[in-house]
Amino acid sequence: VLQNLLQTPVLRELLKEAKMPGTTVKIESPELCMGPQLIKLDQPGPLTLAMHQFVTEMQETKKGVVTPKELFAQVCKKAIRFKSYQQQDSHELLRYLLDGMRTEE
Repeated sequence: VLQNLLQTPVLRELLKEAKMPGTTVKIESPELCMGPQLIKLDQPGPLTLAMHQFVTEMQETKKGVVTPKELFAQVCKKAIRFKSYQQQDSHELLRYLLDGMRTEE
């Protein structure tokens, strides 16, 4: 799920700018078949910051293995069911992660 999210250009672009609240980002995406979108970013919440940190590590790391511990901890705060380390469906993780970041807007 996380590797797939990293292949979403619009999400990567927004997360690059996530640490700078009050920034207006112009998103142009021919893949979405729509005109440019202006998005004003507010102060990011802890889940969004953890996702930003994870994306940065994945794109800049030379060590090969990245463990999303902080991101997982933030997801667990939003969805307690993940805290037990029981097997969960990947679509549930995706839903809680994206819904959690959206509610932090």
